[in-house]
Amino acid sequence: MIESERGDSDGLGGESHPGSRIDPPTKRERPKTVRAPSIVLVNTGDGKGKTTAAMGVVLRALARDWRVVVIQFVKSGRWHSGEVRLLSGLGAEWHTMGDGFTWEVDDLDHSAELAVDAWKLAREAIESGTFDLVLLDEITYPINWGWLDEAEVVATIAGRPRKVNIVITGRNAPEAIVSIADTVSEMRKVKHAFDAGIRAAKGIDF
Repeated sequence: MIESERGDSDGLGGESHPGSRIDPPTKRERPKTVRAPSIVLVNTGDGKGKTTAAMGVVLRALARDWRVVVIQFVKSGRWHSGEVRLLSGLGAEWHTMGDGFTWEVDDLDHSAELAVDAWKLAREAIESGTFDLVLLDEITYPINWGWLDEAEVVATIAGRPRKVNIVITGRNAPEAIVSIADTVSEMRKVKHAFDAGIRAAKGIDF
């Protein structure tokens, strides 16, 4: 796991696994900190919860009266997810730009075109400096599939206006994305209901 090389960040002991014992906390010297003008967060890994965690950041940002835009690169509007209904109602600008999971799509060339359109919108949102938080949900997939220019995405994020915070989600975050991020969390799958034939549930999964 990406985070395990440096240990946990909360001082509550080492990396744990389900059913394992955890050493009691020990007092550690706190490092000196600075307040950054903006942060890049990455939620990656094969476990559930990457987008869910990002939505928590969106909620927190809205509570601080930040201007927030969410751009979804893979999901389609067919899901009518709960977070869209709630967070857009609280003021987040929302763009669901994909046409669904690749195994449900007949025309991948069209999917690639939609991803390019989503990136154009995302790049404009970042470079405008209008938003305090930009969520690029599942952007790692079109990058890894070669639909988006990885170098362009990295350069845009690295060269963003000072106060634009960015959250990136999706499996297999490219190393170039990881290298420019401030915080990278890797979700590790232990079990997933879908593997046992249990369908996604309203209120839990969307």
